[in-house]
Amino acid sequence: MSTTTFQTVHKADGDREKWEEAAKLFSENYGVWGPGSGREGKRVKLGKQRLVEQYLPGERSTYTSVLVNGKLAGQAFASRWEYDGKTLREDEDEIFGIMSSHPAACLAAANAYSKSIEKIDLPFIKEHARAVMDASPVEYIREAAPMGTAFDEDDPSGLVSGADSEFYVDHTEPLKALEAVRQECWPLGDLPDGYEFLLLLHPRPRRSRSGPARKTPSVA
Repeated sequence: MSTTTFQTVHKADGDREKWEEAAKLFSENYGVWGPGSGREGKRVKLGKQRLVEQYLPGERSTYTSVLVNGKLAGQAFASRWEYDGKTLREDEDEIFGIMSSHPAACLAAANAYSKSIEKIDLPFIKEHARAVMDASPVEYIREAAPMGTAFDEDDPSGLVSGADSEFYVDHTEPLKALEAVRQECWPLGDLPDGYEFLLLLHPRPRRSRSGPARKTPSVA
């Protein structure tokens, strides 16, 4: 019988061995470069230094690992920052955001932090996306451009809400997943090469034992 364990640590609580193991898992499993990358067919790799600097910037970043029978089998990186000059309180974030080329990641985010994917608030994304991205400590998020009809009704890309991140990863697997989710509901549109889907969500309010949830600061 297998045992699955989830562990979450702040960046400050990690060590070199943990980040090397995380970078190795990413490099061996993330995927391959696609057309337009100049490295088509080669595996997307991530070094320890880039992982720490770009995936876990600042002490507010967290790393969650999934261990099966004690062996690293999955992971997620979360970067946290202030938006609109408001003070951060870790359990009371007002905004959760994700940029990803994989529909499954967006579906998981919507289900975990807000509501079903078909009820996302596109006007909210349009209003806040650029400013939230500009405030990010993650360079590739700051440099990405929001794209899609949520931002420009004449956008010809097929995207509804996405970002031009120039991340030319192979889309074979994401497009297969996209074909499947379109049969249910998929409000984010198509996925052109070099683009990622973009979601900003209102997390579900958390209730404390002492009373109802309070209004919280805006972060992503």
